[in-house]
Amino acid sequence: MEDLLRRLLSGEIRLRNLDSELGDSNAAADVRLAFLERLTGVDLGPLRRARLDFNKLVGWNIENPIGEVSVPVGVVGPLTVEGDYARGTFYPLLATTEGALVASVNRGATTITMAGGAKTKVLRDGMARAPAFVAPNATRAAELAEWAVQNSDQLAEWVREVTRHGRLKQVQPLQAGRTVFLRLVFETGDAMGMNMVTLSADRIVRGISELFPDIDPVALSGNVCSDKKAAAVNWITGRGKTVVAEAFIPSELLHKRLKTTPERLVEVSWRKNQLGSSVAGTLGGFNANVANVVAAMFIAYGQDPAQVVESSTGITTVERWEDGVYVSLTLPSLEVGTVGGGTRLPYARAALESLGCAGGGDPPGSNARKFAEIVAATALAGELSLLASLAEGSLARSHAKLGRGGASRSDR
Repeated sequence: MEDLLRRLLSGEIRLRNLDSELGDSNAAADVRLAFLERLTGVDLGPLRRARLDFNKLVGWNIENPIGEVSVPVGVVGPLTVEGDYARGTFYPLLATTEGALVASVNRGATTITMAGGAKTKVLRDGMARAPAFVAPNATRAAELAEWAVQNSDQLAEWVREVTRHGRLKQVQPLQAGRTVFLRLVFETGDAMGMNMVTLSADRIVRGISELFPDIDPVALSGNVCSDKKAAAVNWITGRGKTVVAEAFIPSELLHKRLKTTPERLVEVSWRKNQLGSSVAGTLGGFNANVANVVAAMFIAYGQDPAQVVESSTGITTVERWEDGVYVSLTLPSLEVGTVGGGTRLPYARAALESLGCAGGGDPPGSNARKFAEIVAATALAGELSLLASLAEGSLARSHAKLGRGGASRSDR
């Protein structure tokens, strides 16, 4: 190792070359870690490789690995879900470092279960990629947009050349001056599908370029997709799974479990989620706590953490309903999958198996939709509990007890 460290420090070899140099990505990770320790003078032992096999991950999930990180994982439940795909009682996992989050979501989940469970429904399912084309003028750009819509069968045929699992569902053209964005929406089975739709969009771009040589395919992704950004287009048309979760909570249960009343819960929800978000000019954030739950589940189940941005946009409603309240959460752009990407990691696979939705479903897409419904129901549980905590005035006390080591004297 000393010879390798000397060569790295002198610049004779590069960090990225270690995998091929050693023929073993695990050994390469150990050398990189030692190199960083030598360079910085810091003990990086806590990052050392422990469970992951980088020989199976390099080329799929990571480059230049040095080790791995650990995040505490908590369980909530029971959470009963009655959806088109998720039906039964589940115990979702949350990977987080925020004290009080698991306890709060657990309170919401058990309350929903005692009330009969959450009902869920996937309204839309389609992953988008939107290449940008620059035409000589606006008229020519409009001609391309019209052609793409009218010849979607040809575009779909090109897609079949590069993937067995993806299928073009819709072409949504949007134009600004002489630039046209073709927002291509694909069915991706049980995969979240970003790689699939990128390869498919690339084939479509190459086909269009042959037929329209005067139009410049300036960018394979033109930001109208819109990936890893909060955007109105995702809010309105959806990206990934558009999911609704709902529950009816009777007054007696509100009082007994959540220490509040229907009237108070409705008012807090309206003034916070709707009025407060409007005053703030929020884009897609008409909710109390969705990003917290979505991020924690994305980490636990091997989803892309960067897509928490659009996956956590949503609207939470609380309405007076007979002897209690109706609560709902709508997530227009929940981007999840049960095959590919981070779901290949052993811990993620095991976590998905515990929900009964690991790997490809039968029919294709059913496992990913099942997981999406469970995520939405869990996020609804978090919304209900946090709003109730605000309504009863216990938010600060809960965080002091569970997020600051019991509010020890040194932390006060």
